[in-house]
Amino acid sequence: MDELEALRIRDEVLQAMYWMRSEGLADAPSAQELARFLAVPATTLAPYLERFAADGYLQPSGGGYRLTQTGMEAGKRTFADEFADVTRAAHGECDDDCWCHDSPEEAARCLEERTTHVH
Repeated sequence: MDELEALRIRDEVLQAMYWMRSEGLADAPSAQELARFLAVPATTLAPYLERFAADGYLQPSGGGYRLTQTGMEAGKRTFADEFADVTRAAHGECDDDCWCHDSPEEAARCLEERTTHVH
């Protein structure tokens, strides 16, 4: 298993699982559900999921995988990094004290409110 590829896949898996959990789509998705979501074959993804569980990022749960606290933190960080440009406010839209800086979810909600309530 190529280490750089494993790190890239780990980031994608944890980010996807963090998003799926945050959106209420799946708390413990199966390898097949994650594979469909990430558009890769489940047989390709399964060994990586086993490794991420062994590394402490995931834990097996009812035929699927659940994020551990470590996995949750890493998924949240990669999610925030991935969408930083989208969720960062434009000049004058909000300031450094805005509630939207509390979490990626709040930043997304702030952005949505700003884009749907254009004056």
